[in-house]
Amino acid sequence: MILVGVGSNLSVPGIGGPRDVVAAAVRALGHEGLTVAAVSPWYRSAPVPVSDQPWYVNGVLRVETGLDAPALLAVLHRVEAAFGRVRRQVNEARGLDLDLLAYHAEIRSEAPVLPHPRMDQRAFVLLPLRDIAPAWRHPVSGLGMADLVAGLPAGQVTERIAGIAVPAGASQGT
Repeated sequence: MILVGVGSNLSVPGIGGPRDVVAAAVRALGHEGLTVAAVSPWYRSAPVPVSDQPWYVNGVLRVETGLDAPALLAVLHRVEAAFGRVRRQVNEARGLDLDLLAYHAEIRSEAPVLPHPRMDQRAFVLLPLRDIAPAWRHPVSGLGMADLVAGLPAGQVTERIAGIAVPAGASQGT
């Protein structure tokens, strides 16, 4: 199972606000040759770490591709760049953020580090992930979704939202 995190907390010229951006990003990944097999429900979440940035719209995708992990990460970065992303500073506000969360059960310590090193500490990743892959287990810790969610740090505000269209051909989690 290949999992990609999607997030936005800024408008992108020609696309719209964060809700429009995440929907457009799902379509863009399909245009890049990835099969988007599942799209989680979308969540509204406060920035982590806490800051005065606008809140994010976040979700998780299950994708299928013949690309290896480094090539897939290059595609994700290319899509981010097409949406105007320029990496200047860690944890800055962004029009589009695409993270390779997990590539099957692969464990890597070099780029791309897999599974994503902070995914098990982020409600905005684990809650949508649980919606599309409730049986998923963290490849390093072996923990299942119930234990991962129970172990989240306190104080992360994440709430499910509705009203973002899912592109044709992609299934949406519960």
